[in-house]
Amino acid sequence: MIDILWPAVTIGISGLIVLIGILFILKRLRDKKSGFPAQDEKTQKINGMAATYTLYIGQYFMIAYLLITIIGREFFGMLEIESGYPMVASLLVFSVSFLVLRWYLGRKGEL
Repeated sequence: MIDILWPAVTIGISGLIVLIGILFILKRLRDKKSGFPAQDEKTQKINGMAATYTLYIGQYFMIAYLLITIIGREFFGMLEIESGYPMVASLLVFSVSFLVLRWYLGRKGEL
């Protein structure tokens, strides 16, 4: 069952990525044709502030994770976590915090 399911899931995910890319490109082309600017000064400032805050949040998250791992392993005998899970957690923290901060700063109004 898994041998049949895995290629189908891989093809489905690949098709979804291609479809999202095509829709994104078509939206950009439609906006460009209508004369809608891709980014103005306010959008650039919001994205810059959100990116800066996201960098700080992500760095603090990684430092906290490393300290917990080192202290837990050295003093409490905690087992070491596989390397993939912290990477996924860091990626989620970076991307979710950027999206939330960009949304919040965009709604906030005047910066």
